[in-house]
Amino acid sequence: MADSNYFNGGVAVITGGASGLGASMARRFFSQGMRVAILDINGEKAEETASGMSSDGTKAIGIQVDVANVEAIQLAAQTVEEKFGECSVLCANVGVQQFGAIDKLTLNDWQWIINVNVMGVVHTINTFLPLVRKSKKPRHIVITASSAAYSPGVRMGAYTSSKYAITGYGETLRMELADEEIGVSLLFPAGMSTTHIESSIKARPSDLGASVVRREDIDAMKASRNTDCEGQVVTADYATRYLLRELTENRRYIITHGNDETAITSHYNDLLEAHKRAQKPH
Repeated sequence: MADSNYFNGGVAVITGGASGLGASMARRFFSQGMRVAILDINGEKAEETASGMSSDGTKAIGIQVDVANVEAIQLAAQTVEEKFGECSVLCANVGVQQFGAIDKLTLNDWQWIINVNVMGVVHTINTFLPLVRKSKKPRHIVITASSAAYSPGVRMGAYTSSKYAITGYGETLRMELADEEIGVSLLFPAGMSTTHIESSIKARPSDLGASVVRREDIDAMKASRNTDCEGQVVTADYATRYLLRELTENRRYIITHGNDETAITSHYNDLLEAHKRAQKPH
C-alpha cells in the first residue's frame, strides 16, 4: 500500500470514471484523501458515483463529458480548476469496443474507435496537462491501454489498433515529461466483470449506426489470443489492487492481472530474433 500521505490532499481526475475500472480508480484515490473529479459520457452515473463518495460535492464531483468532443473536455477542465484548482493525478481511462473481422469493420466503426480511444486520450491529456503542471503534489498520468496491446486477437482490429496507438503515445509522453517529474504509466487491464460492452453500445453516436456485437466474434477472439484465460475475468477492484503502490514507484507499465507471460515473451522474442537477423551480413 502507498504511503498514506503520498496522495493525500491531491486531486484526481478520471475519465470513464462512472463505473467499472474508472470508478474503482476513483475510490482508491478518494480513500487516500484525494479530491476526485469523475468524468463520463453518462453524466447521471458520474454524479451518482461521486455523490456516493462525497454527498455535498466538496470532495468528489461528477461531470458529463464525451472525450471525443474537445469543447466538452475543455469545459470539464474549467470546472475542475474552479472547484479544485489543480490536478495531480490524471487517468485517461477510456475505451469503447467494436468487434468484427477487419474486412467487415466499416469506416464509421474505425472513426468511432479512433475518435474516442485515441483522440479522446490526446484531448484529455492536452487539456488537463496545464492543471497537472500547477500541482505541488506528486504528479502522475495514467493511460489505460489493454492486454490486447501485447496479446492481440482476431475480430477486434480497430480496438487493438487504438490501444497500440495510445501505448506509443504514452511511451513518448513519459519521456517528454520526465524532466518535469511528472510520472506517466501505461495500465494494461485484462478481462473484468464490468459493463464495458454494454456501455460501449450505448456510447456510440446514433449517426454512426448501431454497434453490433456477435457471439461468434467474441468466441473467435477468445480462441485466438495467446493467453491463459484461467482467472482472467476479475472484478475492477481486484484489477486496481496495486495501482497506488505502482504509481508511487512511477512504474512504466502496470499489468492489472492475468497470466500473459507466454504472450509477452512470444511477442518480444520475435522482435529480438528479427533484430538479430538484421545484424547478420548478407
